[in-house]
Parts: sequence; structure tokens; C-alpha cells
Amino acid sequence: MIKLDIVNQVADKTGVPKIKAEIAVEALFDAMKAAMQRGERIELRGFGVFVVKPRKRGVGRNPRTGEVTDIPPGKTIRFKPGKELQS
Repeated sequence: MIKLDIVNQVADKTGVPKIKAEIAVEALFDAMKAAMQRGERIELRGFGVFVVKPRKRGVGRNPRTGEVTDIPPGKTIRFKPGKELQS
């Protein structure tokens, strides 16, 4: 499923024009992006939880040359599905 599919389903289920549905979906995704960039947790009851976790520094290796490369620390996003999605 792509974003366009989500926009089409929102438009079909709510009866709003696709342009307004697209604006609503974009606003939702923008709000989620901004919250995750601030390191906040996003909890959607009945769906799941998005959590920003720190990623440790690591060592990588180039498979062709075998050269060792440092991987800098960063952040990653984890999703834990809700009970309704697990069953």
C-alpha cells in the first residue's frame, strides 16, 4: 500500500474530495514526522506504538574489500503493533 492508496480510502470512507483527503493525510504524516524528530513516542490505540530509540555506534565491513568502517551512533524508529494487529 502506498500513500495514494491511503488517500483514496480516506476519500471513499469519509466522502470528502480526494484533494482534501490528501491534505489531511499529509498533515497527519507531517505531524508524525515532527514528533519523531523531537524523539517523542506516538501511540495509536488499536494500531500500535512508534518509538524513537538510540542506535549504538558500531563497526561495519565492506563486503568487497573487507575494509573496516565506523558506523556513527544515531536514532532508529521501532514499531510495536497493538493487540488487534497481533491477533
